[in-house]
Amino acid sequence: MINYIKSSFSKDSFLGSLLFFLVLSSWYVLRPVRNEMAVTNVDELPILLAAGALAMLLVNPLYSWMASKSNLKKIILFCYSFLILNLMLFLYAWKVLGLGESMWLGRIFYVWCNIYSFFVVSIFWVLIINLFRDSNTRSFYGVIMAGGSVGAMFGSEISKRFSASFNELGLELFTLSAASLLFFAMLLALYMLSKFQRDSNLKLSNIGGGGFDAIKNSIKKNEIRNIATYVWVWTALMTIQWITAISIVEEWSQNSEQRIRFFAIVEQVISPLTLIVQLFFTNIIIKKFGIRNIMFLYGILFLFAYLAYGLAPSIISVGIVTVLLRIFEYGVNKPTRETIFTTFEKNDRYKSTVFIDTFVSRFGDLSGSGFIALGKLTTIATNSFPLIAIPIAGYLSFLGIKISKKTEFKDL
Repeated sequence: MINYIKSSFSKDSFLGSLLFFLVLSSWYVLRPVRNEMAVTNVDELPILLAAGALAMLLVNPLYSWMASKSNLKKIILFCYSFLILNLMLFLYAWKVLGLGESMWLGRIFYVWCNIYSFFVVSIFWVLIINLFRDSNTRSFYGVIMAGGSVGAMFGSEISKRFSASFNELGLELFTLSAASLLFFAMLLALYMLSKFQRDSNLKLSNIGGGGFDAIKNSIKKNEIRNIATYVWVWTALMTIQWITAISIVEEWSQNSEQRIRFFAIVEQVISPLTLIVQLFFTNIIIKKFGIRNIMFLYGILFLFAYLAYGLAPSIISVGIVTVLLRIFEYGVNKPTRETIFTTFEKNDRYKSTVFIDTFVSRFGDLSGSGFIALGKLTTIATNSFPLIAIPIAGYLSFLGIKISKKTEFKDL
């Protein structure tokens, strides 16, 4: 066990962890502002979610086309520079053009933030799965995820401290902070690439291919289609769980302060436990239990979660389910999925992984909310929705086994 833990810690895993810290800090500074835009446009959220999914579908071929003509260094430089420029343009529109009161700017910012959150993380993972691909370096993923967890807490704290400035300064402090953090992340990513070029003779050749490779391969190639379907179903299940949990919390208390306190307590439990798992147990769990069992287990967890919500809907059920699912996702399942991505061919490591992490994930959110919306059109009781979704949880476990059967994990 000690050897497993030691193998997760090195200078390279620290650099990867620091990079994820900067990337997620950048996003979590913006996340509360995104949520505020959601509150002010609550009636339009289904349309905005659909707009986000459509935007993901349109942006992915553009990214794939750019990646085809570039190498890893250029991908990081172009993508992160473009996102930083976008932040500056929003600041310009808000402050100089005086569009801070425009409802359309808020809606556009909401949709753009969803694109930002997925792409900024996806590009990070493109770097990681191409640098850390052998059996030794794949053990770094837990430590790297831990850096992201600390970054999420750090970014949230920055946003919390800037919250009082929003009414007067608008996006100013938030966008400047997010852009600065992403700029330093870009510099660190480029440093890591140059280091690997020196130490490992890494060759940065052009990716090749075309703009629609990610979409075509996600349909035609079995191994990519399986993991894409897994991510779609998992995201839909998580959205169903989240919407059901919100309904239970609303029935539990009509007091906003009490609800906020509950959510805060849950986050205070999740964050340190997830961090501990990522630092010390992720590598052990993946190596001891194996890819197949981990991918299979997610459906079983959803099964118990939906049984708890359907048969015993209570605030205690929400707390326990939320903690278990979040810790399993960020402590175990996410690093496992990224391990699977390392086995893809070069073209797919750069393109299909981004398509899955962006459009497929967003489509899963839309599908989950659509499931609930369709259910509300019927006479079925709300607390029965999770029970009806149980077969979907079983399908997720089936997909997990299917993926692990087809994937060989070896030094590449």
